[in-house]
Amino acid sequence: MYEDLLLEKKDGIALLQINRPKAMNSLNDAVLDQLLHAFEVLALDREVRVVVLTGAGEKSFVAGADIAEMKSLNVEQALAFSRKGQQLVQLIGKIPKPVIAAVNGFALGGGLELAMACDFAYASEKAKVGLPEVTLGVMPGFGGTQSMARLIGRSRANELIFSGRLITAAEAKNWGLFCAVFPAEGLIAGVMETAAQIAGNSRLGVAHAKDAVKSGLDMSVAEGMGYEAIHFASLFATKDQKEGMTAFVEKRKPAFVGA
Repeated sequence: MYEDLLLEKKDGIALLQINRPKAMNSLNDAVLDQLLHAFEVLALDREVRVVVLTGAGEKSFVAGADIAEMKSLNVEQALAFSRKGQQLVQLIGKIPKPVIAAVNGFALGGGLELAMACDFAYASEKAKVGLPEVTLGVMPGFGGTQSMARLIGRSRANELIFSGRLITAAEAKNWGLFCAVFPAEGLIAGVMETAAQIAGNSRLGVAHAKDAVKSGLDMSVAEGMGYEAIHFASLFATKDQKEGMTAFVEKRKPAFVGA
């Protein structure tokens, strides 16, 4: 279906792999188009409750943009490329189901920006991450200046962005970029365990919670709490709320229907 992506679906979980291992899974215009299409399709696929995003091979999640193709861009082309990458990271945040990054190796530049766009990320102990664009004469262009500062704070974001240095998975976890770090051979299994737990919950509850967290980051605390209350109350008009609470009282596993 896709030239540079692999997609597997099982038990409500979609495993989406960027498959350019010879190019370290780097991003070019064609890969961005494929990812945009894939996430648009997965957003509407009722069989999919959780998306896991990773890179093919053992070396790289995404080693940034494809420099060989990017080096000859003019200003207008660079602006279009940046906006397309930003469109992708915004789409990941908006789709009504969780997206988990499984960072299996290098996540540099646009690769780290892609991982930070996901709802949360796990990593292999072999992973190294950073935003080294300044070493190439440019700067992050897929939202990294905004997402990194929000995730780890302004000072640490500035230090990493201005220096262009790479950090280990362990350091990235300590700073809040990753929720957990696994041995390389156990990464996908660890991610899938969490994905399965999420897939067993109410898809409506999870979707509303994702929107409340994401949208609330751009609101005051008071506005965010008001937005949360509206989401919370709206779920009491759903079959899933009735099923979930009835199952709890009856001491059985709920059978959610997504309605």
